[in-house]
Amino acid sequence: EAVVSTQSTGKYFKRAVQDPEDYEARCQMHLASSMAGVGFGNAGVHLCHGLSYSISGLNRDYRSTDYSDEIKLIPHGLSVCITAPAVFSATADSSPERHAEIAEILGGKTVRKEDGGEALSDVLREYLHTLGVPDGLNALGYTDDDVPALVAGALPQKRVLCISPIDTSAEPLAEIYSNSMKNY
Repeated sequence: EAVVSTQSTGKYFKRAVQDPEDYEARCQMHLASSMAGVGFGNAGVHLCHGLSYSISGLNRDYRSTDYSDEIKLIPHGLSVCITAPAVFSATADSSPERHAEIAEILGGKTVRKEDGGEALSDVLREYLHTLGVPDGLNALGYTDDDVPALVAGALPQKRVLCISPIDTSAEPLAEIYSNSMKNY
């Protein structure tokens, strides 16, 4: 499911974003989302989700443009995707061929195996920018001074951290949060 979902995303994402009236692209993105959900149910999720809880939970002042100005809220999808470029850069050595494969599918360019992590991170940054996602944790109101609290909030998320392909102790998590302060 994950590869098929990613292939649909690579093919239809930009069309759906650029033209909200493109019914085919929107339908295919909905289908890709459903397939991704099935994949998550079978394989689980790891770092991006594990890191997201403290991002949402420690929010001080961020208000999403898609919600009432009265509500201080970092939506779940935003809190998950904001660390994705740094996460996939950090996990690159665990499976360079898989990172390269997904970067090729999403980016439409051939990627050398050893460049997979950085290529995937770059493609994800492009997707985030295309969607108008805020530019990293700084744009959500966080600074490097917040990294210890973000890490402390992530460490109890054992259910999702334990399936990560990399070490999920405090130091690597702090590096990912720090590398997520600015994405573009």
